[in-house]
Amino acid sequence: MSEESALRERLGRSRKVIVKVGSKSLAGDAWQRLANEVRALRDENREVVIVSSGAIALGVQRLGLKSRPRDMSWLQAAAAAGQSTLMQRWEAAFEPVGLTAAQVLLTHADLADRARTNNAQSALAALLEAGAVPIINENDAVAIDEIKFGDNDQLASMVVPLVGADLLLLLSDVEGLLDDKGQRVSLVRSFAKDARPFAEGSKSGVGTGGMTSKIEAARRATLAGASVVIAPARAPSVIARVLAGEDVGTLFPAVLQRLGARKHWIAFTLRPKGALVLDQGAAAAVLKNRSVLAVGVLGVRGTFGAGDSVSLFDVSGREIGRGLVQLSAVDAARAAGRKVEGEASPEVVHKDDLVLLPEE
Repeated sequence: MSEESALRERLGRSRKVIVKVGSKSLAGDAWQRLANEVRALRDENREVVIVSSGAIALGVQRLGLKSRPRDMSWLQAAAAAGQSTLMQRWEAAFEPVGLTAAQVLLTHADLADRARTNNAQSALAALLEAGAVPIINENDAVAIDEIKFGDNDQLASMVVPLVGADLLLLLSDVEGLLDDKGQRVSLVRSFAKDARPFAEGSKSGVGTGGMTSKIEAARRATLAGASVVIAPARAPSVIARVLAGEDVGTLFPAVLQRLGARKHWIAFTLRPKGALVLDQGAAAAVLKNRSVLAVGVLGVRGTFGAGDSVSLFDVSGREIGRGLVQLSAVDAARAAGRKVEGEASPEVVHKDDLVLLPEE
């Protein structure tokens, strides 16, 4: 058996599955087809979470708008008008197959706060235990640029550690990642070599995420311990075929050593408020999972307070990690590079609050 066949066969062991479906893929009988597939997964004692786009697109129709608006207030209005319709359609599709849909609306601010993240995690666990199917969407009616996920591909990747998913399916209107000859890439072993050169995807007038976003979401999800498949939403029985190990879509295997939920949160959910530039010795220490001391800091960028997330750069400009700082930007700048005889250098980032960004 080939490496790829073995990796695809392993998908059949997935117990917790997240299905993300884009706006363009929710047309015609897509709702009922997906509901039938979810029913089949539940009959196999698998837990399923759906991350569903579509609220704004449906709201545009309900409000009689000619196209997707650009103004934030009109986007929020469309989301408010469309979210109820979105849930009605999922409920109508699930009712004939005996499933209960449960609406979960999130903003980036919800997941950037550790206590609220834990609350969301507990709520999702309770819904799954009750046999419901959570339908997660960004709360676009209140979200503004500063608190948005970016798109639902990124949201789906952040849900992976919340529920401990082992498979993320990104269902789209394309058959997978396509190479420069238009051929489907079946397996991505290296994001840098096999995916990013072909990442430039176009954005539609309905959805917001292109292939670049899907690849980044896949990278984050694989680091959280889930395998990811980008697959065509309209392909018959696409979910069943992926779990059966068929050569469908593009597979991104989970990494062997996953990031824990908290470290994944630091690395990919929190948005860095600034950056620290480290000298060669400090960068080497970070790569050995040691704390960042002020004496090894060459420069401080941005405005941040104690407890905020910052990026860590080496002298070449490469981001090697992210962490939670113990000093404000002002205090870190004052202490940077200073060494006082007989005194320990202040700790800027403790090793327990530091995450190395894996090489691609």
